[in-house]
Amino acid sequence: MAQNATIYKVELSVSDMDRHYYETHKLTIAKHPSETDERLMVRLIAFALNAHEALEMTKGISTDDEPDIWQKSLSGEIDLWIALGLPSEKLVRQSCAKSKKVAIYAYGGRTANMWWDKIKNSTTRFNNLQVVNLKEEDTAALAQLANRAMKLQVNIQDGEIMVSLDDQMVYLTPEVWKND
Repeated sequence: MAQNATIYKVELSVSDMDRHYYETHKLTIAKHPSETDERLMVRLIAFALNAHEALEMTKGISTDDEPDIWQKSLSGEIDLWIALGLPSEKLVRQSCAKSKKVAIYAYGGRTANMWWDKIKNSTTRFNNLQVVNLKEEDTAALAQLANRAMKLQVNIQDGEIMVSLDDQMVYLTPEVWKND
């Protein structure tokens, strides 16, 4: 028998001083049985970094033709395609063709570095692609915050991220590998 997704209720308050975006999002997230706490939290950080009223979580990990998060225009075009992890070169190419902007949030330490070394030369032609790496120790600390009912506060300033949950805080310094 297949396992069911675990439902997470998240109140995500975003204070993004870099974009002058201040809003609280109430999210219901289905965590796929094969998804780790680390990946779930990276998904929330990616959402916070791109927060917008039209931004949506998708079926993500269980589908190949959708990103993890996207933002669509009122007419149905994909304005923003957000992928997590280490997508294949083919998937990066297809994503860039389908969307106005693509953001990839890589994580996984040395594995992420090897992935980027392998595909970075083939991504130079994409002017709509941004690749950001999240350090392994940062995402591991984030994973420790995961629980099924969260009130997260995410503050973003000068590219630095502070995530707080109750009395716990995690600081992240994303590394931009490619800017669109």
